[in-house]
Amino acid sequence: MKPNMGTLDRILRVIVASAIVYLYFNGTVSGTVGITLLVLSGVFVLTSASSFCPLYKPFGISTKE
Repeated sequence: MKPNMGTLDRILRVIVASAIVYLYFNGTVSGTVGITLLVLSGVFVLTSASSFCPLYKPFGISTKE
């Protein structure tokens, strides 16, 4: 997998994931929506850690500098 995510993209994804986790455990978001957002935040963290977004590949998008 060739990295296709830049530093800013990775940082923003981790910040959004952290905000979602905070909102879930704070009780602001709950139920099915909360679980769905938690899964999405997990995907954000995994893609940030690997510097590769599978959805970018078919569209030829790269935010890497």
